[in-house]
Amino acid sequence: MKPKLKVLLANPRGFCAGVVRAIDIVERALLKYGAPVFVRHEIVHNRFVVRSLEDKGAVFVKEVSDADPDRPIIFSAHGVAKSVPAEAEAKNIHYIDATCPLVSKVHREAERDFDAGRHIILIGHAGHPEVIGTMGQLPEGAVTLVEKVQDVDELSLAQDLQLSFVTQTTLSVDDTADVINALKAKFPVIKAPNSQDICYATTNRQEAVKHLGPMCDLFLVVGAPNSSNSNRLVDVARTAGAAKSLLVQDASELDLELLSGVSRLGISAGASAPEVLVEGLLDKLGEAFTLDIEPVTIREENVRFNIPRELRDLDGAPA
Repeated sequence: MKPKLKVLLANPRGFCAGVVRAIDIVERALLKYGAPVFVRHEIVHNRFVVRSLEDKGAVFVKEVSDADPDRPIIFSAHGVAKSVPAEAEAKNIHYIDATCPLVSKVHREAERDFDAGRHIILIGHAGHPEVIGTMGQLPEGAVTLVEKVQDVDELSLAQDLQLSFVTQTTLSVDDTADVINALKAKFPVIKAPNSQDICYATTNRQEAVKHLGPMCDLFLVVGAPNSSNSNRLVDVARTAGAAKSLLVQDASELDLELLSGVSRLGISAGASAPEVLVEGLLDKLGEAFTLDIEPVTIREENVRFNIPRELRDLDGAPA
């Protein structure tokens, strides 16, 4: 007889509206323009999604210069520096921007504050595509990146410099709060965004994991190792009180020996992880355990983002 395992399934989890929109853009572009359609960088950080789009005719490239100039190219959901569409225009390449609208919101905030004479402090992770894209909205030197409270402590800026801050959308809410508090303590008149930059989906998924973490012997997050929001969910589960938390890309990465002594397992998925990967994980667990699965919904989500006008109203297009 198989041992019993209680599974607490976090809701919301998985795809956010920005990811759904980005994938939809690639699929609709393939329907409208035929294959191949080029995509600069991973459309979202998930190899399963990337491979499924490759199977449909998408070709992923590192730079605009790697693409066929006679075919459309799509920019990923993470956003790009202004130099990227400028390069496409200079080469007369048709491009479609799949940047998440919430990332675009941060770009516009930074631009407005720069135009108002402020120096921008960006809270984010160095090298992340979203950070590169946000910093690339403004001239070199206009944005200073900070990752942690220590970076704020080490900032040396002119006393008369007007400042504002923006944040990467996929950060830990709690960790970002610490950095924001440090900024406000050091620069009392620094301008904050009109609304929080961390996206609703990141916040909701972290809230659900934070709620379930203390109840779990082990917490599994389905997501890619280069996915910022997925890695933050692992951190949140651990901080919230889960005895152990791990990131797995799919069921193949789960070592069932890790479940030894586990009676309550929490599961969530990053915003770029499709639900089929969660289902695959549950199928593998079901081979070894009698599962008692309890979905725990913290908040309902009904956000949808419009796709570019050129891709609307295609017969047979994804919903």
